[in-house]
Amino acid sequence: MTNCRIGCRVMSTKNHHFRDISADRYDLAGARSWMANICGPHNLKAARPERIQFHHSGNVLPSMSTTLGYVEYGTDVTIGVGDEFNLNCYSLSLPLAGEQELDKSGRRLLSDRDRGVIISPHENQELTIGGDCHKLQVAIPRAAMQKTLEELLQRAVDTPLCFQPEMDAVDGAAAAWWRMARHLTDELERSRDLYGQLFFTRDMESALIKGLILSQPNNYSAELRDRLEIKLPHYLVRARDFIHAHAREDLSLEDVERAAGISRFKLFEGFKKYFGQSPMAYLKKYRLTAVRQELLEDRCARNISVIAMAWGFNHLGRFASEYRKLFDETPSMTIQRLEARRGRSF
Repeated sequence: MTNCRIGCRVMSTKNHHFRDISADRYDLAGARSWMANICGPHNLKAARPERIQFHHSGNVLPSMSTTLGYVEYGTDVTIGVGDEFNLNCYSLSLPLAGEQELDKSGRRLLSDRDRGVIISPHENQELTIGGDCHKLQVAIPRAAMQKTLEELLQRAVDTPLCFQPEMDAVDGAAAAWWRMARHLTDELERSRDLYGQLFFTRDMESALIKGLILSQPNNYSAELRDRLEIKLPHYLVRARDFIHAHAREDLSLEDVERAAGISRFKLFEGFKKYFGQSPMAYLKKYRLTAVRQELLEDRCARNISVIAMAWGFNHLGRFASEYRKLFDETPSMTIQRLEARRGRSF
């Protein structure tokens, strides 16, 4: 079958255009061709290509051609980039339903409603998308990203910008960015009279790209912090590094105080200001995140207690409760979802 519907409505703003795009495709080549026009060349594979029910709807912003929208494939697919398939944009996606998994340098990263992924150009990687995955998709052209980075640094850059691929969608700066991206995507559909105006949308697009560069760790983050004076006090760097290095040990607040070399009051004040939580809450979240990552890599339910105890959780009932509070699922549910994915045929 060929495509059922393919459309593009254009809203003019003087000499610029606000493009509202949508497509339904029922063949692998058609789906790949449509997304190649948005993200650049890529490989697309499906074990059951006859089940493709691709749908994409979104908007292309007028100033720097950033595309925001929603996409789904209707069957399990794997997208490959790198080598002869080099994207011409940075592709970011966050599942609103279902899951996907990024395989990069032998490391697999699960992406669900709590964790998005960003695919940087110039790097070999594969993204496996579940047939039930409906996701928010943002594509930012390389040129737009480089231009914005150079504006922030106030100098030309030669080394490509590369992001850490995993993006937290629950807490912190990256989560705030995802909320901003989703709000903008939805408002582009609802408020055309406002968002169709170049002078307004241009600033929104610039803010979106700047927000990503500043919120998501990348190979320019240290220079940006120095340039923009977003620098942690030395005592917080000592405390943070100490927590990371000794998180598996039986740490106390006094241990962190000694490592930081400051009073408890100042330590709490600094953590609240820069991390939004107390030192011990920071430690707990760091441990829980580490346990989750090991579970995703280990994929064995019988090792849950072993991994948890190795990260300092001696009360397993309390650990399971805190894990569920942070990730909205129990550790065993994490494993079950992974086993369900492993049982699928790609």
